[in-house]
Amino acid sequence: MIESLTNTTGVAILGSTGSIGCNSLRVIESLTTRHMRVVALAAGTNVERLADQIATHLPEVVSVDNETAAHDLRAMLFARDVDLPRIVIGEAGLIEVATHRHADCVISAIVGAIGFVPTLKALEQGKRVALANKETLVMAGELMTEAARKSGAELLPVDSEHNALHQCLRGERREEVRRIILTASGGPFRTKNKAEMEHATVTEAMQHPTWNMGAKITIDSATLMNKGLEVIEARWLFDFGPDQIDIVVHPESVVHSMIEMVDGSVIAQMGVTDMRHAIQYALTYPERHSCQLPPLDLTAVSGLHFEAPDLERFPCIKLAYRALAEGGTLPAAMNAANEEAVSAFLNERIRLTEIPQVIETVMNNHVNQPAKDIETILEADHNARHAALASIEELSHGLISW
Repeated sequence: MIESLTNTTGVAILGSTGSIGCNSLRVIESLTTRHMRVVALAAGTNVERLADQIATHLPEVVSVDNETAAHDLRAMLFARDVDLPRIVIGEAGLIEVATHRHADCVISAIVGAIGFVPTLKALEQGKRVALANKETLVMAGELMTEAARKSGAELLPVDSEHNALHQCLRGERREEVRRIILTASGGPFRTKNKAEMEHATVTEAMQHPTWNMGAKITIDSATLMNKGLEVIEARWLFDFGPDQIDIVVHPESVVHSMIEMVDGSVIAQMGVTDMRHAIQYALTYPERHSCQLPPLDLTAVSGLHFEAPDLERFPCIKLAYRALAEGGTLPAAMNAANEEAVSAFLNERIRLTEIPQVIETVMNNHVNQPAKDIETILEADHNARHAALASIEELSHGLISW
């Protein structure tokens, strides 16, 4: 594992062409005090960006979504006279990247359920996993954490909120912590009423006030489902019960998360809104290294504001707490329904406010089972997607473009 390496740390990245993947490569390039080598990359179909990454980092293996992407990638690399890495495809390719023999650390940054199996395989092999794919813990938190326990793998959060909690909890005695507090910016509709949210366009929903992220996570932030998913993720990362995990809206996004001690003291982690800090922390833990990011200028912070989330306008939070409380395969079903509903909204088939309607319909009709193995969880995911698509089809009938 990372602590035992004295020379080079091999890094594999699942989702290398996305926001977290690109920032991870920037962090690796900037770490002059810690030698890291990119040994494997996995992307989808953005082969132009992937070709640039290959030319710079020369990985041994790369994975793409399909044969067409693989063909295009080979042509690009040949034209640029870049040595071809081994190119693999689909889920099997993702697993090969995640379990690469020279990878000591796997950055799991693929969005959605597709990252579940590759991330689990990396943990089973005892690799450090820097986790940005919260959906994997939502779907199968017990399986993931048990795999890490058995293999001795380290599971370190990259999400800014959970990374902040990891830093706040560092060195604290578990029994002295009363609760953990996740902060949320509130998204683009924090001050909007129900009617305004009902007629929200995709363009409006994509205008996140503080973070620049991919489409799916940005819409999750607009509905605050992202925070609901983070509640479930926090339960598995830090072993706190649902009644010990709270959410507070903090529009400035300066405080990334907090913990409250039994004596009422509150410890907060603060910093600039840039994911490179969390990525570097996960890559170099337990060490800290200098960072290219500017420090937080407290004199430039005009104020810090906190408010409770409005559960009536943002019902996805209640749905996530319900899924966590009931457990089993319900969180996987909820996650699958959300992914399908978000996709439908992005394609203008349903309204923003219909996303939680789809999720609740699927959850109400889901036959919950113990989440005991991969097959059971994947079956729940599959069935929930079909149920969500049926619900979306009903809602989309007669929808007038707004």
